[in-house]
Amino acid sequence: MKTLNPDSVIKPASSYVQAVVHSAAAERMVISGQLGLRVDGVLEQGLEAQMERAWSNLFAVMAAGGFEPHHLIRATIYVTEAGQVALYRKVRDRMLQGHLCANTYLEISALAAPEFLVEIEGEAVKEA
Repeated sequence: MKTLNPDSVIKPASSYVQAVVHSAAAERMVISGQLGLRVDGVLEQGLEAQMERAWSNLFAVMAAGGFEPHHLIRATIYVTEAGQVALYRKVRDRMLQGHLCANTYLEISALAAPEFLVEIEGEAVKEA
C-alpha cells in the first residue's frame, strides 16, 4: 500500500493523505458509521469523548475482522457541532498514532439522534 500527496494538488491541511493506493489482491473491510456509545449502550458525554469512543469502536470492529489500525485507508467523519475541526484533528492524530489515511470531515446538522455528536465510518485494506 502506498500513499499519495501529488505536487499537482494542494497539500493536506493536516495529518491525512490525498490518496491511498493498494493492489487488487487484498482483503477489504467497509466499516459502518460508529458512534460514541460504549458496549453497554451508554453514550459518552461531550464531543471529544464521543470522538475517542467512535474511533475505539471503529478499531474494535476492524480487530474483529482481523484488521489493525494501520490497515485503515479511509475515514469519513460527521460532526454536528460547527467549528470543531481543530479538536477533531487532535483526537484523530492521537488515535491514529502517526498513521495517515484518506480523510473527509463533514459538519452536518444532525445524526440519527440529537445526542449523537459524531459518527465515524471507514474502509480498511490488508494487502495479500
